[in-house]
Amino acid sequence: MVGCLGKRIGPRILGRRIESNVPEVIYRILEEPVSKDEVLGKTDVPQTLQEFMSEMKQSRSDAKAFALRLREMIVLLEQRTRTAKIQEYLYRHVASSSIPKQLHCLALKLANEHSNNAAARLQLPSAELVPALVDNSYFHFVLASDNVLAASVVATSLVKNALRPEKFVLHIITDRKTYSPMQAWFSLHPLDPAIIEVKALHQFDWLSKGKVPVLEAMEKDQRVRSQFRGGSSAIVANNTEKPQVIAAKLQALSPKYNSLMNHIRIHLPELFPSLNKVVFLDDDIVIQTDLSPLWDIDMNGKVNGAVETCRGEDSFVMSKRFKSYLNFSHPLIAKNFDPNECAWAYGMNIFDLEAWRKTNISLTYYHWLEENFKSDLSLWQLGTLPPGLIAFYGHVHVIDPFWHMLGLGYQDNTTLADAETAGVIHFNGRAKPWLDIAFPQLRPLWAKYIDFSDKFIKGCHIRAS
Repeated sequence: MVGCLGKRIGPRILGRRIESNVPEVIYRILEEPVSKDEVLGKTDVPQTLQEFMSEMKQSRSDAKAFALRLREMIVLLEQRTRTAKIQEYLYRHVASSSIPKQLHCLALKLANEHSNNAAARLQLPSAELVPALVDNSYFHFVLASDNVLAASVVATSLVKNALRPEKFVLHIITDRKTYSPMQAWFSLHPLDPAIIEVKALHQFDWLSKGKVPVLEAMEKDQRVRSQFRGGSSAIVANNTEKPQVIAAKLQALSPKYNSLMNHIRIHLPELFPSLNKVVFLDDDIVIQTDLSPLWDIDMNGKVNGAVETCRGEDSFVMSKRFKSYLNFSHPLIAKNFDPNECAWAYGMNIFDLEAWRKTNISLTYYHWLEENFKSDLSLWQLGTLPPGLIAFYGHVHVIDPFWHMLGLGYQDNTTLADAETAGVIHFNGRAKPWLDIAFPQLRPLWAKYIDFSDKFIKGCHIRAS
């Protein structure tokens, strides 16, 4: 018995290769380091498995020739696959970063309407409703966006699914260039009895006083990114990095990550000094249920009510931990954080502003942004979530996943049936529902909140599919 076991496991214990019918020479050749120039200039490398097998049968090659030819074919296919992946990522980057002509048309038409039609320049909200903007008995929502169509979908879906819309106040923050189109849209498309405020960043007193950290940070961020990223051409031309790394760097160039709209959430306590609690909404979400129960959630003294993204049925979307966003090969990150700490999602967050004002969250956020600049942007790659994970560490109250389903903009495994059961769905990722690259089976969940008979929508050829 022992002798029999020795014959079975002996070679493995001694470190020798387990007996195989594959000749040793094949292993040796396939294990040799591969040169990137190995197939350079060769035109006779088999293109398919069928061609390879036909050639082998005709030449009656020995094991060494078989292995060499097989390696050439694999190297060629790997190179072509890499090139194809990088091209796909580049095309997606271009498609997701460009402003569709329909959205550009909509902004121009609304700006023109704002100039020529007094009805498009109404004060939002009307004077008698202004006190509600600082009344904590209302449900206050904040949406920061420079996309009129996206903002209209968020607003419409929020109000249409509200059980008490008369108690809902939506504060829409936009930039200077989008203010007129945004005001025109919501002046001409009121969502009564909900209260809508449209305000440009330059109209906030706090932002006009002295130096504003978020503006300084953005200027530094853009300066450092241009120095160390080199633009999309330089990124794609890199022959040593994996396609996934190239995709991440391309995504880092997206205008979204340099948008003030994306960074402004870290200043909510200063922007709304009279409010105790708000729900912050991204402009790529759709609300499918009444959100007033969010005010009944006991935050247990925490600042940020958010859905965790480290556990769930969708292992691709819901498998995010700190190591998914932070660079733990950097000693500064490795020293201060746990790679397996569960991440959480931006997009639909409950912020207790009273609790926030008692913390140093905003200072922590900017401290780590500064550390990232000093480290040549090597602490993390993308946007506002990584420093947000750090700044809100220890201040997050986990809420039920029902309130925030993620991933509808970067993978198409989500079924329509599953998405319909969520309270809020989030098209995070490149495939935004207003782009041609949106997943067609999911886009109707967003498009149902657009009136395609509206004269501005029709005039700009914005269609349901």
